[in-house]
Amino acid sequence: MNDTLHVGLTKTERDLLLRGLRFVRSSVLFDLRDPEPGGTGDRSEKLKTITALVEQLDGSRPAGATAGV
Repeated sequence: MNDTLHVGLTKTERDLLLRGLRFVRSSVLFDLRDPEPGGTGDRSEKLKTITALVEQLDGSRPAGATAGV
């Protein structure tokens, strides 16, 4: 089953979306949290997802390819 959604974006729309993703990535990076043992897994997973989206939109990775861990 393929859950990939193809959306036609103009260059301006793509650039705006990339800018927003970079803002979200910064927000996740600088989110203040109480230290917990093993508590960085959720943050790391979010950052991997955001990085994968940015790479797809930048054309660094073909759509539908999964990020290597």
